[in-house]
Order: sequence, then structure tokens, then C-alpha cells
Amino acid sequence: MTTSRTARERARAELTQEIKDEARRQLAEVGAQGLSLRAVARELGMVSSAIYRYFPSRDRLLTDLIVDAYNAIGEAAEAADPGQGAPRDRWLAIWQGTRDWARAHPHEYALIYGSPIPGYAAPQDTVVPASRVALALVKVLTRTELRGIEGEVPPELRAQADSLTKVLGIIAGPETVTRLIMAWTQLFGAISFDLFGQYVGSVDPADAFFAHSAKRMAEFVGL
Repeated sequence: MTTSRTARERARAELTQEIKDEARRQLAEVGAQGLSLRAVARELGMVSSAIYRYFPSRDRLLTDLIVDAYNAIGEAAEAADPGQGAPRDRWLAIWQGTRDWARAHPHEYALIYGSPIPGYAAPQDTVVPASRVALALVKVLTRTELRGIEGEVPPELRAQADSLTKVLGIIAGPETVTRLIMAWTQLFGAISFDLFGQYVGSVDPADAFFAHSAKRMAEFVGL
């Protein structure tokens, strides 16, 4: 009975993966707004009612795809970090690894960093996967002596920065923490501008600009 149960679980996992793979293929054709459980079932040769045993709604399928995408880009960032060597070099490697994944998976990137999906609200279980790239960058800073950075931080932002400092386990003042958030924003802003064609007519191709931005942001946070 245990063997039979394991076989059923394995078969379910395989079909779940097939459903998600087909959904990703359709994302490239119709985007997140056009994603349909019935269309996915049709392409897989399933009756439409059967797919609901795996994903009770389109939003549940979207959530799984979003979590997978956040984890995938997070894994790419973590894998790009050599884990040793100059912190600045590690920072630059993480930036490049993140961008490389986004360029190789533009439709999945658009799912998590593109336009909001009308009617869809991301649940709490997307938060931890969404933080993996930021945490990879923070890891570079945890045992690194940063250049002293001074600056005026508004009281409400100072309180947020102090709270983040404790959560992240870094020794840094509020100005450094806020600069880290700015750098995180710049990373995905630069990737999005590149993938969504916003650099056309200015710094296109954007390879040199991206590399320069990564170096400037490393300096900006005190590396």
C-alpha cells in the first residue's frame, strides 16, 4: 500500500509539473491576464474539470508560478555569489546572475516584476521567495566593514531602517540600510527597463550601463 501511495504521489507531482510547464508556455503567448485553466487542460488533453483537482483556481496556479519564479531568480542570485573573495566582486556577481536569469526567462520575470494582474492579489506565501535576491545582497554585507555613510533620514524612515537592521542582522546605520533598499530597487529597475524596451534610443544595448550601475550601487552602499 505504501508503494502504491508513493506511486500516486509521484504521478500527481509529475502532472502538476506538466500543468505548470504548459502554463508557462502560455504566459509567453497570452500573458498572465490571458492565462486560463481550461486552455491549459485542453493543451494537455485533460478534461477541464480534472485540472481543478490540482489547482482549484487560476489564482492558485498563478501563485505557484509566481513562487516558482521568485525562487528561480533567487537561486540564480545565490548561485552567482562565489561566497568568498572581495565583497564588491560578490555584489557584482549577484547583480549579473540576477540579470542573466531575467534575460533567459523574460516571461517569468514579467510575471513577478511586470504590470500587476487585474483581480489578482498575491498571498503571504510569496513574500519569503520574493526576498531571496535582496537577502543574497545582504549576505555580502553582513560580515563586511562598510564605509561610513552619513545622511539625514526622516524619523519614520529611520524607524523602518532600524527594524530592518535587526531583522537582517547587519551592523549598519539607517542611511546605509535605506541605500541598500535603493540599490535593490535600482537592480530591478535596470533589468525591467532593459527587458521592457525602455532603454531603446539611449543605452541600448544596456550591458555596459548595467555593469556601471552595479559598480556605482556597490559604492553607494559603502562597499
